[in-house]
Amino acid sequence: MNGASERDEHFLRLSFAVARRSLTHGNHPFGCIVVDAGGRVLIETENGYMPDHDGTAHAERLAATQVCRTLDREVLAKATLYSSAEPCAMCAGAIYWAGIGRVVYGLSEHRLRGVTGNHPENPTLDLPCREVFASGQRPTEVVGPLLEEEAAALHDGVWTK
Repeated sequence: MNGASERDEHFLRLSFAVARRSLTHGNHPFGCIVVDAGGRVLIETENGYMPDHDGTAHAERLAATQVCRTLDREVLAKATLYSSAEPCAMCAGAIYWAGIGRVVYGLSEHRLRGVTGNHPENPTLDLPCREVFASGQRPTEVVGPLLEEEAAALHDGVWTK
């Protein structure tokens, strides 16, 4: 395993910890972190569905909004967003518009759809983020799924309630 992969796994597991924390706060088990080129964690966000039942308050969308308000575009172009699950189409669009240059995710959207089923709080869009990014005018590097079994375990028993 090369250094980049070990680094990616390290930060991806930090996003899993944020997802677990989100669950303890009464939200869905999704989390992400944004890391600069030097390996410094800049932002971490949990899913924000509750208390308002805001279906747009995905962790990645919230992170994209926060980085736009607080970080320079040059920093964002070299930053990586690590997400416990593949960014949905909405979140991929937000990541693109924020100018984040790289995404690493755990659980694929396709597999997430199988995990959540047709749960009314997560009617998963089975649209790979790579397709959303490919339609843009600047490249966004994508790595994933990575550590998918660990990422899937975050959802054990959550969507059957």
